[in-house]
Amino acid sequence: MANRGGFLIDGSGGFDFDYSKWRVLLFVKMNALIPEPPDVAGRRAPVSLEGLHGTVRVPEAGARPWRQYLAFFGPGLLVSVGYMDPGNWATDLQAGAQFKYQLLWIVGLSSLMAIFLQVVSARLGLATGKDLAQCCRDYLPRWTRWPNYLSCEVAIMACDLAEILGSAVAIHLLFPRITLLWAVGITGFDVLLLLSLQRLGMRMIEAFILVLVTTIAGCYFIEIFVLSQTAPGLRELGRGLLAPDLPAFFHSPDLVYVAIGIIGATVMPHNLYLHSALVQSRKVQNDERSRRQAVRYNTLDTTVALTVAFFVNAAILVLAAVVFYGHDKLTLGSGQVVTFDADADWIQVAYLTLAPLMGTAAASLLFAVALLASGQSSTVTGTLAGQVVMEGFMQWKITPWVRRLITRLCAIVPTIIFIAIRGDSSVNDLLVLSQVVLSMQLPLAMFPLMYFACSKRRMGQERIGWFLLATGWASCGLITALDIYGLPDALHDAWAVLAGH
Repeated sequence: MANRGGFLIDGSGGFDFDYSKWRVLLFVKMNALIPEPPDVAGRRAPVSLEGLHGTVRVPEAGARPWRQYLAFFGPGLLVSVGYMDPGNWATDLQAGAQFKYQLLWIVGLSSLMAIFLQVVSARLGLATGKDLAQCCRDYLPRWTRWPNYLSCEVAIMACDLAEILGSAVAIHLLFPRITLLWAVGITGFDVLLLLSLQRLGMRMIEAFILVLVTTIAGCYFIEIFVLSQTAPGLRELGRGLLAPDLPAFFHSPDLVYVAIGIIGATVMPHNLYLHSALVQSRKVQNDERSRRQAVRYNTLDTTVALTVAFFVNAAILVLAAVVFYGHDKLTLGSGQVVTFDADADWIQVAYLTLAPLMGTAAASLLFAVALLASGQSSTVTGTLAGQVVMEGFMQWKITPWVRRLITRLCAIVPTIIFIAIRGDSSVNDLLVLSQVVLSMQLPLAMFPLMYFACSKRRMGQERIGWFLLATGWASCGLITALDIYGLPDALHDAWAVLAGH
């Protein structure tokens, strides 16, 4: 009996149909039409942010460069808002008010390290088709899954805490009749905003964030170059950025402490997970040329977006240096005395004193509007990061608004209780506590990221080269060393906050 094309023919001329061969051929053809990357166990791997994955089309390789760049523009912008959230504001304001431009180079250095790490994160997502959380789940020992996941969730809640406080303070400053306690409750309704945005797609989320980032940058441009009575000295600015006095820096514990705070508030651990997932929202062809193009334009997108974040952070520091440096207190028209010291709540201090010091009420108004935009933009990206972490580590999928509600309640409830007991003056204490949590979680995201990015087996031809290898590991080492150096003081401050001292 012979087998010809799936038909069995015997010597008498009869024939029968071989179903097994055609079943195999049909299976192969159908799988070729649905090319999903298998996970380590051979099953089809779930994608991150399923409703947004591969939804943005990119032009053909021969299209004009500006069209290609615009197609890839967006993920870096979403990540950048984490580098100018309310937690950054407090440290930048303190640095400028106490030390003028001496720590401007630290803002530049932390932004540069952030660019290196975020570029590596984007490349990991493009090369492997997985985000950082999925890589940790699939390639690290199984026992690390729960500790990594829980530490990520705690860090995201801590970051959400800073966003709640920033938005709540802005609402309270813009509408004084709304108490800070009520303003914290109002921030819980932004879950409706996120639900609407995710239904409209990735491009609408990116457009919304672009409007908020432009608002923040525009407010600070007006503050410094239009309203300010004392323009910053460009020569002194350049010296603070490019020629720091390193001996004086290392001999001043106060300078080092604030510098650690700036770096800890700048590089956000959840952004490393988020970026590796966001780059997969582009529908990139699975060939080497397309992947290289995606890497190139995502690198440009990240660099441009985080450079904008650097200018915003630098503007906050410069504004504080121009307005507050050299003052120790200010008596308001109401008779209230506002002191400028290391323990001040710098966000509220800035709002209360910018108008009298700069001679116009618009200064405080612009500050509050920019702060509200900062808190709301960070809210959106924090929620997306929470989804990435949950789906990546645990492969749990829940409706985005439910995820948002759970995260927000976990941050709002302790905040309301804390403010109800300690009063409005506890805002700065809570910001300090959130930054301590973030700095402790950061190495758990950085080192796996660099480990995977260096692997030829995981990254293939897109494995990072010597430049990113050196700068990435150097950034990890420096940030971790500064975290360890500042950890005793940070834990002391955190305990003081929790104990109510």
